[in-house]
Amino acid sequence: TFFSIDIPPIMSVMSALVFSFVMGISLSKIKNSSILNIFNEFSSIVTNIISNMLIPIVPIYVGAIFSKLSFSGEIFSTLKSFALVYIILFALQGVYIIIQYSFASSIKKENPLKLLKNMLPAYLTAAGTQSSSATIPVTIECVNNNDVSEEVTDFVIPLSATIHLAGDTITLVLTSMAVMYMTGRIPTFSLMLPFIFMLGVTMVAAPGVPGGGVMAALGILESMLGFGTLEKPIMIALHAAQDSFGTATNVTGDGAIAILVDKILKDKETSNENLSDFTISE
Repeated sequence: TFFSIDIPPIMSVMSALVFSFVMGISLSKIKNSSILNIFNEFSSIVTNIISNMLIPIVPIYVGAIFSKLSFSGEIFSTLKSFALVYIILFALQGVYIIIQYSFASSIKKENPLKLLKNMLPAYLTAAGTQSSSATIPVTIECVNNNDVSEEVTDFVIPLSATIHLAGDTITLVLTSMAVMYMTGRIPTFSLMLPFIFMLGVTMVAAPGVPGGGVMAALGILESMLGFGTLEKPIMIALHAAQDSFGTATNVTGDGAIAILVDKILKDKETSNENLSDFTISE
C-alpha cells in the first residue's frame, strides 16, 4: 500500500439501522412529506453508487484477492475448504425453496412441481442478472401463471425484491462460519444466533442490486463477528462467486410468498362474505 485514507463511519451500524426504521415507519404515516422526497433521492444516490461504482470493480477486487492467495500459496487449500461450503450452501438453498413450495402447494392444493415449473423463467433470469429488482417483470409474469391475483402480485413481488433475501442470508451465515474456521476461530451458537437475527434485519436495508447483500452486511460482520481487512474481502469474493444462485433463490421464494398472501386474503374475503350473509339472514 502506497497510502491509505481513514474514513470513519458517520454513525455505528446499530444507530444507522434504528434511525432508518424510525424514519421509514414515521414517514409512512405522514402524507405528502417533503422529507420523504429527500430520502427517496438519497436512496437513488446510494443505489447508483453501488450499481455504477462499487459493483463494476468487484470482479477486479475478487481477482486481486485470489491473486494474493495464489502468491502466498494458500489458493488450493482455500478452494478445497470452500468447495464443501458451496456444496452445503447450494443444498440448503434448494431445500429452502422446496420447503416453501411444499407449504404453498399444500395450501393452494396444487402440485408443487407445477408451481416451481412456472417459476423457472424467473429463476433463470435472476441467475443471469444477479438482481432481484431487474427480475421483477419476469417474476410478476411467472407468479401470475400460478393463478395469483394481480393485486397481490403487484404488491408482494416488488416488496419482496428488496426485503426477502433468504438466499443471501443463507450464504452470508455459512460463509462467515467457514471464514471463522479458516482463521482459527470457532463460531459458537451464542455468537451466531444474534448475528443471524441482526442479519435478517440488515437484509431489509440491502438494495436489490448485484452484491447488495454482502455490502449491507459488512458493517455487522465487523461489529459482531470481528471481521477485519483479511476476512471482509474474502466474504465479498465468496458472495460474488455464488451471487447468481443466491438471487435466484430470493426471487423463486418470492413466488411462494405471493401464493401464501393470496390464499390468506381469499380466505379472509370468504369469511367476510359468510359473516355478511349470516348478518343479513338474521
